[in-house]
Parts: sequence; C-alpha cells; structure tokens
Amino acid sequence: MRYKTIFFDLDHTLWDFESNSNQTLSELITAYNLIDIGIPSEKAFISCYEHINEQLWEDYRKGLIDRLTLRNTRFHKALLEFNINDYELSLKLGEYYLRESPLKKNLFPHALEVLQYLKQRYDLHIITNGFNEVQYIKLEQSNLAPFFKHIITSEDANCKKPEPEIFEYALSLTQSTVSESLMIGDSLQQDIVGARNFGMDQVFFNPQKKIHAEKVSYEIHSLHELKTLL
Repeated sequence: MRYKTIFFDLDHTLWDFESNSNQTLSELITAYNLIDIGIPSEKAFISCYEHINEQLWEDYRKGLIDRLTLRNTRFHKALLEFNINDYELSLKLGEYYLRESPLKKNLFPHALEVLQYLKQRYDLHIITNGFNEVQYIKLEQSNLAPFFKHIITSEDANCKKPEPEIFEYALSLTQSTVSESLMIGDSLQQDIVGARNFGMDQVFFNPQKKIHAEKVSYEIHSLHELKTLL
C-alpha cells in the first residue's frame, strides 16, 4: 500500500459548504425580515453575500485582513449593496450565521460511505483553513468527527494552506512522512498546489468538472471514485 496517511480538506470537499451556507442564509433572511427592509429577493442577497464573502476570504488568506474584520465586514458590505446602512443589523446577521451554519449536516454524496471504507485502511486527518470554533462543530454535527484522528486547523498551526508550514505541522503532529501521505481537496491553489509544492501527492476533488491547467496527481469528480483509487 503506497499511502498510509490521508489528509482531507473539510469545506467544499466533505462538508457541503454551499448547501449549508445557502440554507442558513435563507433562514437568516426570513428571521430578520430582510425582504421587508429593501432586499429585492433571497437569490439576490445570497449571490451578493457569496461574492463579497469570497473576496474577503481571499484577503484573509493573503494576510490582508484578520478574521474579526472578515466576520464583521461581510454582512455590512452585503447590506450596503442594497443601500441598507445598518451596522448593528449586520453584526446580528453575522452572529446568526456563525451560530447556525455549523449545525447544518449536508455532506457531499458518498462522504460517509467512503470515509468508512478508508478508515479501515488509512490514518485519516483534516487540514482546514477554517476557524476552530466552527470547524469542530461542523465535524460533530455532521457525524464526520469519528473518522479523523487529528483536526489540523490554520489557527493551531499558525499558518494557512497553501503555505508549506501547515503541511510540515501536519506531518509532525501525525508522525507521517510526505512520501506516504496524500492530500484530498477541492481548492487547486490551497489544497493541490500547496501540497504539490510541499512534495505531497494530491487528489483534486472537482465535482463541477472545472477546466484547469494545473498538474495534479489524481482528479476525481465524485468522492465515490476514491474507493477505486485507494
């Protein structure tokens, strides 16, 4: 068996971030009557928020902003797009989202089945850039936690994917070697290029079959393919 250790990304790879986030945002719009105060539609607000959130996350990954700025800015910016300047409301929306979103349980198809298969053959761990307080809740609520020996977060490692230091930290914590380890994730830059530059083999999880030019060790479009690959 070539590999002994498998590292998984969490969001967008196992935990269906988009479905869980959209469900939370839909509930949030209803709970705070956003349509009544000027939001034209649920779809419009969710689309706007997602665009702003991704931009801010990119700034966070680059070290341009801290996590507090990320959290306290994204809903305010989204409301401003609809000419609603209410910072106090934006903070309430942020608190609601952070409280409710991690409780959602939507996973990508075959996630639990594949993890059950892999757990009998490999040591499984998580490497995530997400924040401790929400990532652990996600893992517990969605029944993913029992499959993983270590949860490596960027907060604990004090560095983020794709920086080589987080992969070095992961190997040290799990007492693994780079040649016997495999990284599975959905982000070409964070997961795949990060692991590749570190010298670790990678599996690019690409359910939407996005066209790209990156050199990857393996590519799958469904988690179920891991049972054949591994």
